Amino acid sequence: MNETMVCAVGNVATQPVYRELAAGGSARFRLAVTSRYWDREKNAWTDGHTNFFTVWANRQLATNAATSLTVGDPVVVQGRLRVRTETREGQQWTSADIDAVAIGHDLARGTAAFRRTGKPDTAAPAPPAPPRPEPNWETPAESPANSEQPDSESDSESELEPMAVA
Repeated sequence: MNETMVCAVGNVATQPVYRELAAGGSARFRLAVTSRYWDREKNAWTDGHTNFFTVWANRQLATNAATSLTVGDPVVVQGRLRVRTETREGQQWTSADIDAVAIGHDLARGTAAFRRTGKPDTAAPAPPAPPRPEPNWETPAESPANSEQPDSESDSESELEPMAVA
């Protein structure tokens, strides 16, 4: 199919809205994309026109977007461009949507800490494991019985000479 794929760099404009559907999770949010250009007269970068897109995410991407994104976050969104025209209350409306394939924070404008999500468990959840005791990392003190008898391994180790490394 000939689909228009886009990569949009902008800021999250609305808090993601998550819904659980029969086909899996779905999330949407608005993305503000502002062009910038160098103004020679002002000798500074100037904001141009701002375009707004509704970004749609499905399944695991929807879950991760809803838990990871907040208003104002700089993001990069890749997906299929969908331009929709509809009539509402007698007026013609046009909207540009992006069916997201990938969404990520824009690391050119900040840092992020990635956490891999586990695979969704389709079976019943396993009962929690019983708590394990904390390991004892202390070296046990020698008992008087052990200190009287020389250890054959320790005697052989003391006779070893260091090797020269070429």
